[in-house]
Parts: sequence; structure tokens; C-alpha cells
Amino acid sequence: MAHNRSESILPGALVRTELRYNSCFSIQKSTPQLQPATVRRARPAKSETLDTSNFGKLSQANIAESLKFLVVSSFSFASYITVMRTDSANHFEAYVQKFTETDWQDAISTLSPSIHEVDRNAVAIWFRFYPLSLGEFLSAAADPEDSKRGLAMQGDFGLESRIDTSHSFLYGHRYWKSVKLTIEGSAKEFKGENTDLADMIRQLAATAAKTPNVDTSLLFGITASGMMTLAQVGLAAFTASAGEIVKPTGIMVKSPNAIVSARSKDDSQGMLGFLKTINKKFSVIHDEQRNLRFDIMNEQEIASASANDRTQNWQEKDTRCWEGPVPVECTSASCGTCWVGVLAGDDKLSEVARRERRAVKVFGYDQTDDPKPLIRLACQAKAHGNVTIVIPPWNAVFGKKIYGNVDELELEPVTTSAKALREAVREAAASTTKE
Repeated sequence: MAHNRSESILPGALVRTELRYNSCFSIQKSTPQLQPATVRRARPAKSETLDTSNFGKLSQANIAESLKFLVVSSFSFASYITVMRTDSANHFEAYVQKFTETDWQDAISTLSPSIHEVDRNAVAIWFRFYPLSLGEFLSAAADPEDSKRGLAMQGDFGLESRIDTSHSFLYGHRYWKSVKLTIEGSAKEFKGENTDLADMIRQLAATAAKTPNVDTSLLFGITASGMMTLAQVGLAAFTASAGEIVKPTGIMVKSPNAIVSARSKDDSQGMLGFLKTINKKFSVIHDEQRNLRFDIMNEQEIASASANDRTQNWQEKDTRCWEGPVPVECTSASCGTCWVGVLAGDDKLSEVARRERRAVKVFGYDQTDDPKPLIRLACQAKAHGNVTIVIPPWNAVFGKKIYGNVDELELEPVTTSAKALREAVREAAASTTKE
């Protein structure tokens, strides 16, 4: 992503500043010019008559001159340190921005076995909610808003307004202050231009884990998210954010292992529940902090179950939510509005059918080839147990434009309620075909 960066400091400027510092004590008695430190004032011969009044004036002048150069030199040294730190920070920003989206995904895959299970799925989902390639495309656009319309984008995309909050669904979010300070400190003294990305994440996570005195496995995910955030918003915006955290509530106040255990359980079906073959009812948890959930019948699609949740006016919170907390338009895998990340219970969802697989590529959501991946379309995924999901704040159609992974756009017929979006999607497809 393109960002405005401070101009590089010329090597000559550093040399000049350093010379000024090294020469701060080398001062002649009569002139302000810098001389080698070995030069000393000649001692008067014994026969000479020493003019003490003149000597006093000369001494005062020399002292004043010395103080003048000490002040200048002290200022120069401080400037030198500032220049060096600024240069290191620029190097760190360039370091995180040199990696491609594939590089970041590879690093997360490498780290995945070391990430605590409580955040293993969460960090993989986070990186798909904030794809680097899409962010770079919009940042480079002459008119980002026009580009968003061309991608049929709805909702609020981007990290600029949520530097401190985008990762609040990660358990490691509670350690964000420590992680943010560690990343900023590393930027000031950065010397690891050739360090492997996964290794850099490990190093920073290990450092950040010292202050809260917690296991490093809990910080790999939030550290990786923090570094990617810096890569997309730039160092200046990153450091300017307050570093605030969302205080854990609900299930998130429990220990990591307790959360993993709670996520794996299904709702009780009663004393004779094991005899039921129909009418089994489970829960879809979509906000763990506030314990927000809705009921879902056995083998029911997530989107249709969400539509039955009328406990709140969901559209006031998100204009994409016509019915229930999960945004939806078409219910037929044609709009991409209802994509979700599956934190837990992915094994309790139906396998991805060809229709969903094809549509997700069109939309650009980077669904893996697993039979039951972490990114799903809620209108296609059927549940047979409790599922915990995260709802992204945006949706778009960018597979062809950004990744070039779709030869043609194939849309299934959709309901009339999605007519406007369908037309936008078709226009986006037409523009990508022309280019």
C-alpha cells in the first residue's frame, strides 16, 4: 500500500552531525574554529609579566565560546539520535510493507501450530477480513470511493478507523497495549531488514509477552494483526492511535482453555435429546463479548436462522442487515453479503458445495480448499450443532479485479430484494472484463 513516508536522510548529513559531536571539546582560545583536542594554550615564561585582567577576559571569552559549542554540539547529538531513530522507523515500515498478501498468509500458516487454539481460527479470519491486496488497490486508486462502487462494496472497509478495535474478537486483543508498544519500540531501533516474517512475529510476540507475563502462544495472533495493521495504515497513523482495548466480557473473561471448551459444546437437547431425530435446536453465537446468539434448527442455513432473530433493530447497527444480525440480500450465493468467519464449530457445518465454492472465488473472500473452511456464505452453510461466527463489517465483489482468479462471472437468479445489488455486481463484472 502506498503511504507518505519521511524523506530519507542523506548520509552526508549524518556525517556532518557526527563530526560536530566528536569535535565538541576541541576549541581554540581565540577563535570559534574547531581544532584537534590535543591543542593547548601555551604556558607563559617565568620572566613574563602575566596580565591577570586580560587573562580573565580571555578566559571568560573562552568559557563562553566553549559553552556555545557545547550547546550546539549537544543539540547536534540529539538531532543525530533523532535522525537515526527516524531512519530505523522508516526501515521498519518499509520492512512490513515489502511483503505480499501471500507472504503474510504463509507466515500465519507457519505460525499456526504455535498459536493457542483460542485464537488459531481467529487470526486466520482476521487476515481475510482485511486483505492486503484489496487495501493496496483502494489506496492506489485515484478515487477510492468510485473504486469501491465499482467493486459493489457495501459497509465499512479498511483499518484506518479501527486500528485498535479490528481484532477485538481475538483473545489476544487484551494484550494489545503491550503488543503495540513493542512494535513501536522495535520500529525505533530496527535492524532486521533480512529477518524472516514469521521469525519477526515470533520475536515481537515474545517481547510483548514479558510485561503481562503470559504464554507467547497467546500473542502470536495479535502481534501478526498489529504488524499487518501498520503495513496498511502506515507508521504515523499506527503510533497516533490510543492503543485502547475492549474490556473482555461474557465468555471472553474465561481462561483460553475454558473458552475453547465452551465453544465446542452444543446446547442441551433435554434428557431424551439423544432420541430426537428432528427438531433439534442449537445456537449460533455471533458476538461472544455480549453473548449474542440466535437459534438454529438442525440442518438449517445460518442466514435463514438469523432472519428469525428480531430481538433488536439490526439495521440501525448495520444498514446491510435487512433481517437479523447477519447481513443478507439474496440467500442464493449471488451477492456475497452474508459471508462470515467461523471461529468454532466449522466441523458442525455442511461441506462447501460447488455453488458456494464458485461464488466465493468471484467475491474474492479467499476461502481455502478445505471441505469445511473458516470462511463461509451464511446462506449456504447448514448447521448441525453450535457454531461461533464473526461478521465482517463489509462485503464486495473483487475476485476478478484483485486476484484474477475467475474467468467469467456466473450469477444465479436472485430475489427481487437484491435487484440493486445484483446490477452493481454485474456492472463490476463488466468493468473487470473490459480491463
